[in-house]
Amino acid sequence: MEIRPFKPFGSVSALTLGGGGLGKVWGETTREEAVATARLALEQGITHFDMAPMYGRGEAETVIGEAFKGMDTSGFRFTTKYRLGHVEPENTYDKLNASLTRSLQTMGIERADLFFLHSQLIEDGHVLSRYNELRDRIATPLTYFMESVIPAFERLQAEGKIGGWGFALGQQSALEAVIASESPPTAVQCAVNPLNSAGNIAYVTDSFDCRGILDACRANDVPTLAIRAVQAGALTSKMDRELAADDPDQLDFDRAVGFRKLAAEWGQTPARVAHRYALSIPDLGSVILGVKNREELRECLDAERDSRLTKEEIALVEAACH
Repeated sequence: MEIRPFKPFGSVSALTLGGGGLGKVWGETTREEAVATARLALEQGITHFDMAPMYGRGEAETVIGEAFKGMDTSGFRFTTKYRLGHVEPENTYDKLNASLTRSLQTMGIERADLFFLHSQLIEDGHVLSRYNELRDRIATPLTYFMESVIPAFERLQAEGKIGGWGFALGQQSALEAVIASESPPTAVQCAVNPLNSAGNIAYVTDSFDCRGILDACRANDVPTLAIRAVQAGALTSKMDRELAADDPDQLDFDRAVGFRKLAAEWGQTPARVAHRYALSIPDLGSVILGVKNREELRECLDAERDSRLTKEEIALVEAACH
C-alpha cells in the first residue's frame, strides 16, 4: 500500500475505507461481512477510516467499533461527520459535540482526527435546486458557518476531541469562499471521477464542478481526500440498486457506456479503472472507498497495486465519459 503525504495526519494510506458501503448505502451487506471487510482493510495496510452516523444510522460506526475492539488504534486515523443543517447559533456547539460524542463511543475511540460537516454549504438565502423544503436540515448557510460553526469546530479542537475539521459538497461559491478564507478547512473531501459528477447528492445547484473545488484547494494549499471514485456505482459494471430512469446516478451510469467499453478494451473492470483514475490524480491525500464487502475491497486493492495512469491515459478515460 502506497503511503502518501497528507498534512493533517502527516501521512495516509492511498486508500481509505469509507463507511457508506459498510452502512448499506450502496446495497446490502451483513454485519459479519462488513466487519470482515474492515479487518481485511487493516491487514492490507489501510490506515484511515472515514465514517458518519448517517451511514446506516450508526451501522458503519458500529462495524468499526467491533472490528477494532480490544486493539491499539494509535496507528490509525478516524474521521466522522455530522449533518448539522442550520440551528440556532447558541445550540451549534452542543449539537456538534453530542453527535461527535456518540460517534466516538460507538467506534470505541477517544478522538476524531477530522470532523466533517455532512450538510452542504450554501450562500445565505440560496434556494436549493432540489429538496429546498428541507433546506434547514440538509444545508448550512455561509454566514452562520463562518460565525458559529467554525468557532464550534475550533472549540472541539482546543478540547482535544478533534484534530481538525472540513466539509465536502455544497454551492461552489460558498465552498470556495471558505477554502480561500483566513479560516480555511483542515481538509476537504472532493468528488473525483472522470464523469466530474457528484450525482444525486449534488442537489444544491443544477450544476456542480467537482474539479473546480479540487482546483480551489490546490490553489489555497488545502489538503484533499477523494470521494465518489465510482460515482455511486455509475462507473461500475452494474448498479447494485434499483433507480428511477431519471435519477442522476442512473443517468451517469447511462452516459458511462464509452467508459465501460474502454475498461473492457484494457481488460479490467470499470470499477478498477475508476479507482486507478482517482489514484492517479495529482495532489490527493487518499481515495475514500465505498465498498460493502471483501470482494469489492479486493478489487480496489488490485487497482492500488496497478501502475498509475499516465496523462494520456487519464485523457482517454475522461474522453470516454463524454
